[in-house]
Amino acid sequence: MTCKPAMGYSFAAGTTDGPGAFDFKQGTTKDNFFWNLIRDLIAEPSNEQVKCQAPKPILLDTGEASEPYPWQPQIASTQLLRLGDFVIIAVPGEFTTMSGRRTRDAVRDSLIKNGLPSTTKTVIAGLANTYTDYITTYEEYQIQRYEGASTIYGPHTLKAYINQFVFLAEAMVLNKTVPVGPKPPNYLSSQLSFNLPVVYDGQPSGQVFGQAIKDVSLKYLQNSTVSVTFVSANPRNNLMTEKTFLTVEKQNSSTDWEVIATDSSWNTIFAWERTSTLFGESIATITWDIPADQPTGTYRIRHFGYAKPNPLSEAIKEFTGSSKPFQVVTKKLKFDWRDFNRPQYWRYFKALGHYKKKYQNLYNTIP
Repeated sequence: MTCKPAMGYSFAAGTTDGPGAFDFKQGTTKDNFFWNLIRDLIAEPSNEQVKCQAPKPILLDTGEASEPYPWQPQIASTQLLRLGDFVIIAVPGEFTTMSGRRTRDAVRDSLIKNGLPSTTKTVIAGLANTYTDYITTYEEYQIQRYEGASTIYGPHTLKAYINQFVFLAEAMVLNKTVPVGPKPPNYLSSQLSFNLPVVYDGQPSGQVFGQAIKDVSLKYLQNSTVSVTFVSANPRNNLMTEKTFLTVEKQNSSTDWEVIATDSSWNTIFAWERTSTLFGESIATITWDIPADQPTGTYRIRHFGYAKPNPLSEAIKEFTGSSKPFQVVTKKLKFDWRDFNRPQYWRYFKALGHYKKKYQNLYNTIP
């Protein structure tokens, strides 16, 4: 049987490589009158909870604290994923080494017992779906070091997880329907925020939101970097969840542009900077590291955002901006006068200093 969530005294002691504060120590199995008094101001654990969590002395009774909403999850998602004879155990917490081994072995035994080949491999993958702190073995829990004190569902937490994953493993192999189970509550709409609201967004005189004030060049080589800076607004006006603050687009026809990168791509960077607190002005710089194998062609970079132009109104307005089109080209192989500007070439013209001046002047006239 598992318990309602609770954190033990040794949780506050931290770990060997990251100690906590005050007089908390790892391995604590007895409570303290002073800290119990502080704890009870938040939520006083019931006798049933104290007995269930033993030998953990409860420092925070998170399972019975519900203001402004539950402090820790009381519903945890469990999941298995299978790729042939490779099975991923998606765990919603941090399993200790021995807990992971026992879970992995139990699931593998169940899979093979119910029909998968003996070559079946199982791996632990976390953190997945939600976070339920640490999961120790029953023996580790008795010692009540940091991990045991952070095993929130009590001494039998690991056994409960193993039973659940073995159940899922059997159902997976035998193609049994598994009940969906209770749905975790969604508290996104009631989350408290201590960030100050956006007062307003300003735009410099003669400029508009989304305007490219530091635009791109006409051409870029593969494996180089392109950057563009826009007049922008505070990103907190709209966090663009499931959307994007930027796109990199390739032109396929005169009117068709294909998105090939967003702010979730590894080779893009969206950097927002406040340029004037008094006037609410800001800029956004978008950088794209062009892959070495990026197809040549015409591209553009676009910026998306929302602005709050009126400090007396909560209304925000959407804006977009775009760089001018630019070309991505292959690395040049032909001779280029501009190459003479490279220092390594000038040693060949040491005896002909006037040529350097001549070629340098020519280079400066090339756009």
